[in-house]
Amino acid sequence: MIRGVWLAAVLFPLAGIAQTVPEPADYRMDHYRAPVPATLAGATVIGPEEAHALWQEGAAFVDVMPQAPKPANLPDGTIWRDKPRQSIPGAIWLPNVGYGAIADVTAEYFRAGLEAVTQGDQTRAVVFFCLEDCWMSWNAARRAMTWGYTSVHWLPEGTDGWQLWDYPLERVLPEKGQPQAQ
Repeated sequence: MIRGVWLAAVLFPLAGIAQTVPEPADYRMDHYRAPVPATLAGATVIGPEEAHALWQEGAAFVDVMPQAPKPANLPDGTIWRDKPRQSIPGAIWLPNVGYGAIADVTAEYFRAGLEAVTQGDQTRAVVFFCLEDCWMSWNAARRAMTWGYTSVHWLPEGTDGWQLWDYPLERVLPEKGQPQAQ
């Protein structure tokens, strides 16, 4: 019994010290797979249930999961297959737009994708996501707001949280026009 009391005395105070990540003043520039903040100034932070409701209402969904480039030094005859991406049905996949700094060509690709998925309506609800603990969606949502999008929603749990609620997933391919790695 004393052992259980001692363990409870040690563990319960630690449970209250949950890691909180402060919202940075600018884009996250590295270590993109790490705990994310609970907020995104100017955006609505949502969980899977709210995301599902927005999905049923026809909101635009943007998956920003990065996609590994084909290695340049593959031996001749090596077959390269991209890793399949399971995403929220109806979402567009705009890989690699969630980095902290993006090239102009990537920004153009991102803007064109946003324009297409929102049908040019910057007030249309748009949900950004990736995986759980992925800064790519935080960065992408923040960037969309700087471009004038006003109904930005961020799903920090991404497809991991969506799948946990047993909502449907489907295989997606990157939106056409993706810049190629140099």
